[in-house]
Amino acid sequence: MSTGAGQDPGQAAEAADEAHLRAALALAARGLGNTWPNPAVGCVIVRDGAVVGRGWTAPGGRPHAETEALKRAGAAARGATAYVTLEPCCHWGRTPPCADALVAAGVARVVVAMRDPDPRVDGAGLARLRAAGIAVSVGLLEAEARALNAGFLKRLTRNLPLVTLKLATTLDGRIATRTGESQWITGPEARRMAHALRGRHDAVLVGSGTALADDPDLSCRIPGYAAVPTVRVVADARLRLPPTARMLREGQGPVWVATRPGHPDAVLEPLRAAGAEIVEVPEAEGAHGVPLGLDPAALLRALAARGLTRVLAEGGAALGAGLLRAGLVDRLAWFHAPGIIGADGRAALDALPLEVLSAMPRYRRTALALPGADLLSEYASETHSSQIGAD
Repeated sequence: MSTGAGQDPGQAAEAADEAHLRAALALAARGLGNTWPNPAVGCVIVRDGAVVGRGWTAPGGRPHAETEALKRAGAAARGATAYVTLEPCCHWGRTPPCADALVAAGVARVVVAMRDPDPRVDGAGLARLRAAGIAVSVGLLEAEARALNAGFLKRLTRNLPLVTLKLATTLDGRIATRTGESQWITGPEARRMAHALRGRHDAVLVGSGTALADDPDLSCRIPGYAAVPTVRVVADARLRLPPTARMLREGQGPVWVATRPGHPDAVLEPLRAAGAEIVEVPEAEGAHGVPLGLDPAALLRALAARGLTRVLAEGGAALGAGLLRAGLVDRLAWFHAPGIIGADGRAALDALPLEVLSAMPRYRRTALALPGADLLSEYASETHSSQIGAD
């Protein structure tokens, strides 16, 4: 690869490393929403300046990115440099360790964006590569790698999935008229982008009120976009979701109904017979022991325990406010339609409530897009971004 006139060879090598690792990150992003409970990893193998192999974590989490890249590289991997977004694994699961595969392939150097905090790995993969005489570099583009796998990291370190709250409102923050009419506030381009958001998350979460009012199927309806069907989760403490709900009749993928313990089998059985999985979650308690609905943190811990790393919360107003009150919303995806309904319309969020501005949840804008006539603003929590990374 030419370094260009007057360019320092060391700087050129660093620039090449960054370019190849960015390409690996772009490959890893293809796996978001499809690899849970595994992380989404990308790998690029380069020899003599030419890419000889590329791979990313396959749907369902296997094969791993390194395995796929090595398969494509074949004999050309010997003496090459492998660029990997996360430390190669070193333990046996349903597939052999990726660190061993890189050693067996004869790669000369491995550039890793970040160390894997999984206790089964956590530096052991890097040590295995070094013990085999492979040159290892760690930390290039680490912030970007942490942002991409923020859901995996949060589940691993805090037993919680990454939560994105998606809202679609008028300019004045309304989701429906006073009579409840809401379809459609945003246009077809925004709705397609919302389906793409579903495809990049492991699950979509709604409250029972939204499930009853809209009877949605909650799947990603972009053909070929989500290789692994999105899990549909309904937070339903009172178990109001009927077995005839559209998501149980027509949608693709699992349906989990999160509800309080203690419902009799006669009430649960029709939902189970319709294909729903029941997830029992304790209720939060208010003053004098009065139940306040499902405990949002307990709900998310239950989802994380089942392997989910990225959850898209789509409403309604009570669910969104509950997650915000508990400090559990990591990211916001807010679609604004260029219209106004007024104070008698239905608000996007219930009361938080706040007495002082210092208690207000704060977010920093990370992206803007213009789907058709609408506006999509994306935000990351200022509180959580330092812990798990942000786009």
